Amino acid sequence: MPSLRDIRRRIKSVSGTQQITKAMEMVAAAKLRKAQSRVESSRPYASKMQGMLENLTKAASSFVHPLFEKREVKKVALVIISSDRGLCGSYNSNIFRAADEFLKKYEREKVVLVTIGKKGYVHYSKRPWEIRLKYLDLGGNLVLSQVKGITNDLVNLYLFGEVDEIYFLFTKFLSTMTYRVTLEKFLNIESEQEREEKRGYLDFIFEPNAEKIFSSLLPNYCMTKVQMALAESFASEHGSRMISMGAATKNAEEMIEHLTLVRNKLRQASITKEMLEITTSAEALR
Repeated sequence: MPSLRDIRRRIKSVSGTQQITKAMEMVAAAKLRKAQSRVESSRPYASKMQGMLENLTKAASSFVHPLFEKREVKKVALVIISSDRGLCGSYNSNIFRAADEFLKKYEREKVVLVTIGKKGYVHYSKRPWEIRLKYLDLGGNLVLSQVKGITNDLVNLYLFGEVDEIYFLFTKFLSTMTYRVTLEKFLNIESEQEREEKRGYLDFIFEPNAEKIFSSLLPNYCMTKVQMALAESFASEHGSRMISMGAATKNAEEMIEHLTLVRNKLRQASITKEMLEITTSAEALR
């Protein structure tokens, strides 16, 4: 049975841990509010950009941009967006489980990985998959220069023929407590005909011409897709970490209550023993 000193030491240790987890919960909550606001404000722009591109591709059926090119699939790139730090519950393990399900469909030499986040890189660097690109220490923050760099690298992978398809695996933010692991195709960009969406014919007049419009629109479209995938993932990560640290704080509180009860019982037993010894000694002196 532990001594009273050991129990006090454990209470002090758990109290220190509780303060840390509480502070981390508050930090994650503050980051979540900012990330959630960014996601909610960016979604309408991304949706409008998607709709505009779909309408233009349907109207400009005679023009084919290289990013729309449909090739024989010889090699695929999977972009895995994970967190840089842990302490976020099952967030990363859910992503890795979905990634493993995707990778089962391909032979090893037909897939390359692009990892965004330290946890994903560490996890798959120990496995027999080729990691073509890695991006570490983003820290859950969206920086425009980093988004541009990631977008350019991915687009160049496709344009230079190193891969024939690129997929994103990320977490879509639904609410503070809920996210959905999502697999989404990035490149090639599927045209309206490939989507088989039956809408009315849209007659656009292109000025100056379709080629220049697409040359200006597509880089922004690709960067928006990357930015939204990162924003959704970061919001999901902060929400998961906040919930995880909240549960850890609650568990620490319950442990402190239990240890306090044990300490009080030990103190009571010690006092009772001392009183018995005093009474026995007094009786012996008579």
